[in-house]
Amino acid sequence: MTQQVGDYVLQRLREWGVEQVFGYPGDGINGLVAAFGRADDQPRFVQARHEEMAAFQATGYAKFSGQVGVCTATSGPGAIHLLNGLYDAKLDHVPVVAIVGQTARSAMGGSYQQEVDLQNLFKDVASDYLVEVNVASQLPNALDRAFRTALTRRAPTAVIIPADLQEEPYEAPTHEFKQVPSSAPGLAMPTAITAARAEIQRAAELIDAGSRVAILVGQGARSALREVVELAELTGAGIAKALLGKDVVPDDLPFVTGSIGLLGSRPSYEMMRDCDTLVIVGSNFPYAQFLPDYGQARAVQIDIDGTMIGMRYPTEVNLVGDAATTLTELNGLLHRKSDRAWRETIEKNVARWWDTIERQSMLQAKPVNPMRVVWELSQQIPDDAIVTADSGSSTNWYARCLRFRDGMRGSLSGTLATMGAGVPYAIGAKFAHPDRPAIALVGDGAMQMNGLAELLTIARYYPRWRDPRLVVCVFHNNDLNQVTWELRSMGGAPKFEESQTLPEVSYAEVARSMGLVSMTVDDPDQLAGAWKAALSADRPVVLDVHCDPEVPPIPPHATFEQLKSTAEAVVRGDPNARHLLAQGAKTKAQELIPRSTGKSDA
Repeated sequence: MTQQVGDYVLQRLREWGVEQVFGYPGDGINGLVAAFGRADDQPRFVQARHEEMAAFQATGYAKFSGQVGVCTATSGPGAIHLLNGLYDAKLDHVPVVAIVGQTARSAMGGSYQQEVDLQNLFKDVASDYLVEVNVASQLPNALDRAFRTALTRRAPTAVIIPADLQEEPYEAPTHEFKQVPSSAPGLAMPTAITAARAEIQRAAELIDAGSRVAILVGQGARSALREVVELAELTGAGIAKALLGKDVVPDDLPFVTGSIGLLGSRPSYEMMRDCDTLVIVGSNFPYAQFLPDYGQARAVQIDIDGTMIGMRYPTEVNLVGDAATTLTELNGLLHRKSDRAWRETIEKNVARWWDTIERQSMLQAKPVNPMRVVWELSQQIPDDAIVTADSGSSTNWYARCLRFRDGMRGSLSGTLATMGAGVPYAIGAKFAHPDRPAIALVGDGAMQMNGLAELLTIARYYPRWRDPRLVVCVFHNNDLNQVTWELRSMGGAPKFEESQTLPEVSYAEVARSMGLVSMTVDDPDQLAGAWKAALSADRPVVLDVHCDPEVPPIPPHATFEQLKSTAEAVVRGDPNARHLLAQGAKTKAQELIPRSTGKSDA
């Protein structure tokens, strides 16, 4: 029987080790969908509720597996829907291949139904590799280059296949002019790219000359935990983490200061404020105002991608190389600092910070303090858990309150910071690691945007996962809370209820109707038991936690202008102004309580 193009595409994906393709059907990929139907082995077709969710699921899969995520969609509207998820992959440097349908070749240029100029549509998001396949013999080279480019550049790529071509007989490229062959699928990426020895020596001399060293790590340091910790031990440094690097170094190390930036910790802010030497490893953290003042610190940066170096801080030595191998050579040249006063200060600040976070988490709220939701999770989370977070005020609590241990993984839409990635990321994580529990921390805005629909995807596929545990925790406060606080602190504007208030819905009831376990939590004393039950359930669980929207996500160093703007918002008639002020005052007050006095339940 003649092999059709659609069958060959699946064969090539199979040869690349692809186990599933996240997508949504449409007539622009009918030939591909039919091929899935004929196939009796992998890759399987995983049906999302929306093409954007398919792209997010592929991105989440790629983030947590280290392999290429694959998504597919029809022409026109389906292709357009992929864009947000693919831009998320592009900005967070994640390898994803999109296979996209197109109007039949005979109709192109005729303003045909669902005809969109996909070359123009994808030319930015898939700028590293984008191809439209118009004859079958293009396919091996096009698909292979898409995969190799995605892996090498850590970026999304796109292959456009017209609908009629998918149903034609497959013909391999021949050995003649204007035919382009390919090679066996696969790519052995280099594992030991080391910066130039002379530059590493310069970096060692710079670091040795400093007395107050700070380290900032991002996701690019994920394979270098041992080396980063050794660098911190040699130099007496503390380690701050960009949000995409939150899972790189465990929080139970006493010199790990936690997240940095608006969503970060006070010890990270203080360390950057007071250091004289900065070492950046695998991070593209963009907010320079949270790094040392210009001229205050001498700096070294290590990154595998030379195009990303020297953009965020005026670094003196730039080392292009793999984090682990470059740090191994660098550490071998460093002298251990005998004066540990700087380290002792960092550890004291870290210990005090975690005490402050616990006190803030235990404050009474109406009805549940959202900080306590994540604090209680930290007490019970399994060692092998994967945590995804959405964009919104819940991201603050993920960044500040969740204590990562070695072996745990976590991520979110770090650079694009798009709403709606938390639940599909968790689905992608479960396909990457079906034997590990996953937890999605999601605001009710993101749940209403797309998370509720994706509960159907969870209900459909969880029986395939060896460990069925996937907990979706909804921070239910009926407010688009992050933007509400931004309006207050940045513009002095009171909450505008028409844009900010969300319609009421029971997420627990919706989940229950889909066959999932669900719990409604409206009493903080129920949280510990709810997490215990959710993490021991025999199927996915939705925790519908009714949270107080007026618990403030106070930055580690609130500026006078931010405080002034928030006060102006109250004066201008912010709803619940009295409760907002009271909650903010007692939350901030916890930072002033000495460690020895214990907890406050003000």
